[in-house]
Amino acid sequence: MAEIKTKLDSPLYRYITEFLEFCEIGKNQSRNTIAAYYRYLNKFLNFAIPLGVKDPKDIDLEIIKKYRLYLNRLQDDKGNTLKLVTQNYHLIALRAFLKYLAKQDVKTLSPEKIELPKNPQRQVEFLEKEELERLFQAVANEKDELQRLRDSAILHTLFSTGLRVSELASLKIESINLDRREFTVRGKGSKLRLVFLSDEAAETIKKYLAKRKDNSKALFVGHSEIGQSSPAAKTPGKGEKLTAEQKKVEKEIASQGFSKNGDKNTNRASGLTVRQIQRIIKKYCRVAGIIKKVTPHTLRHSFATDLLQNGADIRSVQTLLGHASITTTQIYTHITNQGLRDIHKKFHDKK
Repeated sequence: MAEIKTKLDSPLYRYITEFLEFCEIGKNQSRNTIAAYYRYLNKFLNFAIPLGVKDPKDIDLEIIKKYRLYLNRLQDDKGNTLKLVTQNYHLIALRAFLKYLAKQDVKTLSPEKIELPKNPQRQVEFLEKEELERLFQAVANEKDELQRLRDSAILHTLFSTGLRVSELASLKIESINLDRREFTVRGKGSKLRLVFLSDEAAETIKKYLAKRKDNSKALFVGHSEIGQSSPAAKTPGKGEKLTAEQKKVEKEIASQGFSKNGDKNTNRASGLTVRQIQRIIKKYCRVAGIIKKVTPHTLRHSFATDLLQNGADIRSVQTLLGHASITTTQIYTHITNQGLRDIHKKFHDKK
């Protein structure tokens, strides 16, 4: 208890609180970003306070060195250490905090003194053309027509636009211009960008919306026929008690946006969550027999790879993906360099 009080009373804690408030109000950063900063800086605080680091002026290179060793050796309950990229996130948050202090003329370590170790090159997982076709065709196995139309629209939209799954989940019907095959999406850092739909993606969305009966504003919502004809969903009469099975069905009905009598409760239809979309992708990958670990982000990788393999320039792909830095987009170039493939074919193993 005394340790917590020491932590809360330290000038370092107060400055971190001010920094988070600045990120929220002064920089208008997203809640996710602020929450991440809080987690990372709180970890630094828990590390530093026992070492007597209670004020920004106490932060020096020796403390940073010890903190990096601490992060590198930190293990979770399963004995796994932090990945290098995760360690870097902690250091990036600390550097952002030190930059804030410098602007406030608070004496502390210069943020430039914190150098980030170079991350190993990422391995990009994407789907080949044949795998994409199998994935799209797998949706035909869904017996419920409305879910089949929705899931087909989700898959084609992800591949056609390269959207992040969070961006897809937040889409509203009114924001989509199906005639022009384009719409604006707000991505990371609240930055707006224009994305485009293929003809096939636009048609799948049109067919899906034509079958929708709810009045939800969300582009993709949950659908279920549970409770419409099930005897277990019958509302008990006066004095009757729900069985365990009935309670289970009632809960499922409520979660899917249906009333107790099985009618669609339109004002409760809600948009799909990120987790639900992830499950949809995983479901059809199993049906398609794709053994790769596929997520919605894999379709984003497939979108970028497809563009580059077909001759798009790297700067255009950067814009379409909404990458702030060209360096992020360059992770795709080593797998899409047709020129190198042609050189290898022309000059290798010639007699």
